[in-house]
Amino acid sequence: MLRKTLFSGLILSIFMALPAMAEYPSKPITVIVPSKAGGSTDRTARMITEVAKMQNKGFEFVIKDIPGSGGQKGFEAISRAKPDGYTIGLVFTPQLVAHIVSKRAKYTLDSFHVIGNVAQDPAIVVVPKDSDIKSLADLAKKAKKSALTVAVNGIGSDDFLAAKAFEAQAGVKFNLLPTKGSTEQKAGILGGHVDAAFMNLSQMIAQHKAGDAHIIALLSEERNENLPDIKTSKEQGYEVYMTATRGVVAPAKVDAKILAKLDEILAKVVASDEFKAKAKKGSIYLLPKTGADYLDYLKSLQADTQAVYDKAPW
Repeated sequence: MLRKTLFSGLILSIFMALPAMAEYPSKPITVIVPSKAGGSTDRTARMITEVAKMQNKGFEFVIKDIPGSGGQKGFEAISRAKPDGYTIGLVFTPQLVAHIVSKRAKYTLDSFHVIGNVAQDPAIVVVPKDSDIKSLADLAKKAKKSALTVAVNGIGSDDFLAAKAFEAQAGVKFNLLPTKGSTEQKAGILGGHVDAAFMNLSQMIAQHKAGDAHIIALLSEERNENLPDIKTSKEQGYEVYMTATRGVVAPAKVDAKILAKLDEILAKVVASDEFKAKAKKGSIYLLPKTGADYLDYLKSLQADTQAVYDKAPW
């Protein structure tokens, strides 16, 4: 009798759980963006949710911007969110792993289910429009004569690591100015308050094309089709390469069926013509990766960043 009662209770609990799964989502899904509203990461998140809502009846999304500490506050908010499928978030590199390496983070890669990568954003070096710095050689030459103020997006960011790598190769030392995001960097360049900034292409391409700022280098091995006249760092004699990635994650331990649905949604969004058109218009450079492939990339990047940190801790 006891065995029958226990079995009946088990069956009842299973059937009681089924409607909850069938009704997912029964409320809007919060998407945490670890940066200020209006930035490239925020724009990427809004593009994703706009298309996802179009493609999936009944899905609603709410963007929640949590800026601060080079993304760390937002990353931690995602990692500690209730694992019920109603909170996901964007992450970006190398900050995600740099905070782990520097032992500042209250999370590890195991704190997340990696849904996939969406975009990449090559690093650039940009100067005010009236600057006499026209190349990386000019930047190095001037830095050897006087202290230059160079803006980066926080300690441990891709901007920071690229600037430190350039310092090492050029034999110079900048007065690095950590900012709270690309908005502050833009203001510094457009107002002529800093000598240069290490940033991402999507953040300054419009200002460069409008003549309000001047990109002097793309930190990559190949030129970008959107700015074919801008020389790469490799062409200018410096082996300094950097690109940011922007992916989507959920807290670990979310129900496997919900995670599978979220994986499917992102893959479908990124593959769609609607999203590709929005990304092109918004200067978002796509680099789709599955969750497994992006996790492998993050693990490799963490190991590489650890090697850099061990030589020169920040």
